[in-house]
Amino acid sequence: MVVLENDAFLTSLTLMYQKARLHGSVRVTLKRYDGRTKPVPRVEATANNEEPEYSCIFRATLASKKISTIVTANALSEFQAAFSSTIRSNMDGLKKQKKSKGKRKSKATATQ
Repeated sequence: MVVLENDAFLTSLTLMYQKARLHGSVRVTLKRYDGRTKPVPRVEATANNEEPEYSCIFRATLASKKISTIVTANALSEFQAAFSSTIRSNMDGLKKQKKSKGKRKSKATATQ
């Protein structure tokens, strides 16, 4: 997985969306990230009372290509605004779902 800067991530994400128009889908996930790559033993976790400053990690996947970026808490609002505009601009190719009309119960069976 490639870790990119925030702006480079958004640019690569736009390219992924353009490639996904032909076939495939882009999957984007985000989660809280504290900067550790290895788990901390439970004994150490209880001894250390300091709260780490959390960040967010955004990951995007298209077929076998994976990209990610780490966004700090200070830059999150700016990144989220740019991220949402990127997603909105690439949502024009969505297909509308067909609503199926289910069988309606007659009044006679509904009152019994």
